[in-house]
Amino acid sequence: MNAILVDAGPLVALLHRDDQHHRECVDALAGLHDSLVTVWPVVTEAMYLLNFSWRAQDALWELVLEETVRLLPLETEDYPRMQELMRKYRTLPMDLADAALVCVAERERIKRIFTLDRRDFSIYRPSKLGRFAIIP
Repeated sequence: MNAILVDAGPLVALLHRDDQHHRECVDALAGLHDSLVTVWPVVTEAMYLLNFSWRAQDALWELVLEETVRLLPLETEDYPRMQELMRKYRTLPMDLADAALVCVAERERIKRIFTLDRRDFSIYRPSKLGRFAIIP
């Protein structure tokens, strides 16, 4: 799949002008031409982080509803792999959203990720993909 995974951090930064990473994420987004995809746990995390503003949460809903950021499904078959990943990276620790992103990256062969969590995503190694290409 020719797409870019999106983590919660950039979603929050793009929708919250006062976020310290807002300009960096807006600039990075302007240079992206492939589809943006994510998973429900990432949207849940971003909604929580945006709970200070119903307008920001509504804007996130619009990104999802208009498929500006398309949701990839998590299948029952993905759950054991997500559990395995969370066990493997328990010392970081890896959260559910990150486990879902890595699992989907493996399944869909997506190597690029739009994230502000450079530390963790530079450590994670999706099976048969090697290192993530981190944006920005």
